[in-house]
Amino acid sequence: MSRRIPEITPDLMLRAYRAGLFPMAEARTSQRLYWLDPEMRGVLPLNGFHLPKRLKRTVQSGRFTVTTNQDFPAVIQGCAASAPGREDTWINTDIEALFTALHRNAHAHSVETWLDGELVGGLYGVAIGGAFFGESMFSRATDASKVALVHLVARLRLFGFTLLDTQFITEHLAQFGTVEIPRAEYKAQLASALDAPAHWEDTPPPELVSAEISALRLPSPG
Repeated sequence: MSRRIPEITPDLMLRAYRAGLFPMAEARTSQRLYWLDPEMRGVLPLNGFHLPKRLKRTVQSGRFTVTTNQDFPAVIQGCAASAPGREDTWINTDIEALFTALHRNAHAHSVETWLDGELVGGLYGVAIGGAFFGESMFSRATDASKVALVHLVARLRLFGFTLLDTQFITEHLAQFGTVEIPRAEYKAQLASALDAPAHWEDTPPPELVSAEISALRLPSPG
């Protein structure tokens, strides 16, 4: 279910997220935005995250440097850029401007992955209370976006978040334990998460993040 947005501001965005809505454009060049409120919602349970063994080794190897909120504009631009298999995106210039404004107001956050000093992947989303609304991710190196996701989950678990909204479910997200739940169930989880005493930290102690990643469970065999 979607509805055209006549006018949108960062404050309206926050109110919409609290109500369970999120905005999208039909294409990168589209001049219109729509509110979406899907019947089935993608959710990645923070206590049911599946961390493949090979990816866990990559994360713990230190191959990538991971930061948060170091270059939000570059991350959203990376997510908006075309890539093989994703020639167009739903992130138009209005989306970029609105989320950048939310970032300046400390509501939108990015996780970046760097390789030899170059930004090679990342993700961004919105945090309200104990809910994190994941928006998009990109990768220019093998596992770059996956490593960002692992670090996001570790940070959310550490600091009291209870809901990671992925909007939709994809094959990529399903491997980590993402599930689809009905709209009514999502709204109930959202209401509870908004009241959770959570907070976002840009630079949590590395040892705490490492311990949380070590505690993430591996997928069940088969």
